[in-house]
Amino acid sequence: MRLVIYVMAATLVLDQASKFFVVHMLDLWSRNEIAVLPGWFTLRMAWNQGINFGLLSNSNEITRWGLILMAIAISAWVWLWVRREPHRPVIKVAAGLLIGGALGNVVDRIAYGAVADFLNMSVPGLYNPYSFNVADIAIFAGAIGLVLFTGREKTP
Repeated sequence: MRLVIYVMAATLVLDQASKFFVVHMLDLWSRNEIAVLPGWFTLRMAWNQGINFGLLSNSNEITRWGLILMAIAISAWVWLWVRREPHRPVIKVAAGLLIGGALGNVVDRIAYGAVADFLNMSVPGLYNPYSFNVADIAIFAGAIGLVLFTGREKTP
């Protein structure tokens, strides 16, 4: 379980450090947008009160705390599932990514009332309105890893 803890902690620290640096040190909070590679990569501030792509977004405190509780419950379930039986390291890394990313977004919801999204990738000539963060990448990578690599240990 140490591997899960190390990956979870590293993910949480990287997520929160990147958010602090971009939102506060680069002052993206008030600047709103910084073109890093114009047309390809932009730091664009977005406060997401919902889940992916702004689904379930509203300023309702019940929704906010419901999403916090849901993220904690899913993280706890993944933690208990990984602890229950031996798994290959790739499964432990995936679980750590998912849990660390989910907790990173929980910290944002508690601290700011919304998740700080700021990474925006696009293609020249096309406008992408959606931003994401390190926690979102970790959650996605962890979920894909669990789907792809779980169940391969057992023989039919």
